[in-house]
Amino acid sequence: MKFELKRVSGKSILFVMAAEAEYGPFLRSRIDPLMTGVGPVEAGIALTRAFAQLEAQDDLPDLVVSLGSAGSATLEQTEVYQVSSVSYRDMDASPLGFEKGRTPFLDLPATLELPLRIPAIAEASLSTGGNIVSGTDAYERIGTDMVDMETFAVLRACQIYGRPLIGLRGISDGQIELQRISDWTEYLHVIDRKLSYAVDGLFTALEDGVFWF
Repeated sequence: MKFELKRVSGKSILFVMAAEAEYGPFLRSRIDPLMTGVGPVEAGIALTRAFAQLEAQDDLPDLVVSLGSAGSATLEQTEVYQVSSVSYRDMDASPLGFEKGRTPFLDLPATLELPLRIPAIAEASLSTGGNIVSGTDAYERIGTDMVDMETFAVLRACQIYGRPLIGLRGISDGQIELQRISDWTEYLHVIDRKLSYAVDGLFTALEDGVFWF
């Protein structure tokens, strides 16, 4: 498992990404993230394993940043948004009387807030799940600004280890029906560049003392 904590102004940051296709030259020049694989199961397993390794070395990160692409039918394509809240669209125990999105017997709401904010980056709500979302009707049924496949799982691992999380997502698709993988990858090179600027914004805010946790 290859990754490297980024150390800025006395803080250590673990960056987490899902797929090599999202990790372009701009991000490669700045960070060496943990690559989890696609989906909530792979993300949860990989990050928990990394946390266990870092805990054994007494080197848990001060902050985790989950970043990559997302889909949205309403947000501006290729723009980057930071996650204001995240929910888990796969969880539905409503036939047993539980609120949709709420995990039975777990004392957590269906929607979890992410309180940390990088200055000057727009915010959006996010839904995580194991399916590809395509089409206006599908997005309307979910009801959040954007969708991905990892952030909720990353957040839960962070909660177990007591680490704060920031989520950054660039909108790669959602305005048209997805029919092939190139519909997702077409603008990833643009998102790579814009995500790198968001990462720069985090570093600058830490160095200038206007962002702290």
